[in-house]
Amino acid sequence: MKREIIPPSRNLLLVYRVIITLILVLFVVLIAGSLYALIRPSGSGPLFRIGGSIGPGGPVNGGNRGASNSSYAVNVFSDIGTLRIPVAPPAAATVILSISFPYPPGDSPFTEELTSHTGEFRSIATGYFTSLPAEEIARLDEEAAKTEILKRYNALLRLGKIETLYFNDLMVIE
Repeated sequence: MKREIIPPSRNLLLVYRVIITLILVLFVVLIAGSLYALIRPSGSGPLFRIGGSIGPGGPVNGGNRGASNSSYAVNVFSDIGTLRIPVAPPAAATVILSISFPYPPGDSPFTEELTSHTGEFRSIATGYFTSLPAEEIARLDEEAAKTEILKRYNALLRLGKIETLYFNDLMVIE
């Protein structure tokens, strides 16, 4: 019995060669990058940045590699958690709300004051939304709500002020 062997086509051989070449190039790049990482000093900054944030004075770190700029550092207070606030009839709705706000990271007394008032922050937000009439809940103005709650929070605080308030979640479920 005769067997006929068909040689692979030239196109298929070309595809195999291209794939093998790409794999070898990738392998060489990985080896070179690994060796460079071993040689590079441990405290050096990144070689380049993709994206990044822009501050008031230009790019963060002023374009200097490895320099730290603590003026852009902030902490976010989100200990209030997610609030589920039932609204009285006739609206029979529930407001689901999550509040957070930035505060300076180095101010330990202010951080402690914020933490000690977490329960009161929850009560203030709950009280604000339960005091709204049903018509206003249906067409809730988020900016007006933020402004009023921020004013009430700052009236409570003694060691610092909250500049900006964020609603991470704000849903009205009827």
